[in-house]
Amino acid sequence: MRTVLTALLAFAAGVLLMLWLPNRASAPADTAAPAMATASSAATTSSVADNDSGDDDDGNANWPDQGPTPEQVLYAQPQLLQDALAKLGPRVPGKPNLYLVAFAGDGSEDVFRNEAEYASRLFRQRFGASAHTLVLENNPASLSTHPLAGWSNLEGALDGLAKVMQPDDILMLYMATHGSEDHELLVDMDPLPLDQIDAQDLADILKEHPFKWKVVVVNACYSGGFIPPLAGDGTLVLTAARSDRSSFGCGSESELTYFGHAWLVDALNRTDNFVDAFARAKAEIGQWEQRDKLTPSEPQSYVGKGIEAQLDAWRKNIVPGPAVPFAPAPPAPATSAAAATP
Repeated sequence: MRTVLTALLAFAAGVLLMLWLPNRASAPADTAAPAMATASSAATTSSVADNDSGDDDDGNANWPDQGPTPEQVLYAQPQLLQDALAKLGPRVPGKPNLYLVAFAGDGSEDVFRNEAEYASRLFRQRFGASAHTLVLENNPASLSTHPLAGWSNLEGALDGLAKVMQPDDILMLYMATHGSEDHELLVDMDPLPLDQIDAQDLADILKEHPFKWKVVVVNACYSGGFIPPLAGDGTLVLTAARSDRSSFGCGSESELTYFGHAWLVDALNRTDNFVDAFARAKAEIGQWEQRDKLTPSEPQSYVGKGIEAQLDAWRKNIVPGPAVPFAPAPPAPATSAAAATP
């Protein structure tokens, strides 16, 4: 099915260009040709996840008034992904390295972008040269600077990592977005045609790549439903909620989710042990939810055979740096919705 959808992408891009022709007069003139003639996003949009994604009636509320057009963004993806992979830095020889892919799926709320970019900064600054990071994100502020968070770019990033990672290296995915009751992650940067990713999709994507050691963190509502398909030897799975519970802290007024704040900022700045950090974060989140009179999200974890020992081997060769303070990412440029606000 995805092969057919990908084949239709050129048609979809042409339709998008026609729809956006009236807006091109306000966009900067093109200074270079598109990087490649093949876009890397698949052409479909599936069901909406649990929380409001912030779209308005025209579907373009979160697209910046000044900036690249949707077609330009689509065609720039291969080059943006190639550039991101080139910035990973050299692998430290003779020891396990960790490669983080931070995935911010919903382009309508800055909270997910904040977490992806902070996770990248935290791992690089605190855990040293053997921690390599790549950010995929959907956000109006970064359409020209970061590859989109989408199914195709995720597969492309993993393909690129598979070429540089060694068998004892550890892949880490940090996925932050809205989640639905049927365990599907919202992948959205309207009006771009992006596929949604559900629990089995993510498991299948990982199975297609030769990573023995994996840490998968799913920060979304109902994310406990990702554990069964992802569980297996060599895999640590951490989720922000039980399979039938919401998690908290997203929204246009939030800078961090509860889980992102507790696990990334509070816990990983105190320990380099991901499992210990999860226990600390779970306790802290429980306190916040009790204070706010919320139904407990009950974050879940799964520890597969061998992964703790492999993470120990990685930690043995690092000296954690000082705590990395959190600061929200710069605000996005004006969008159609903002321009229409009195």
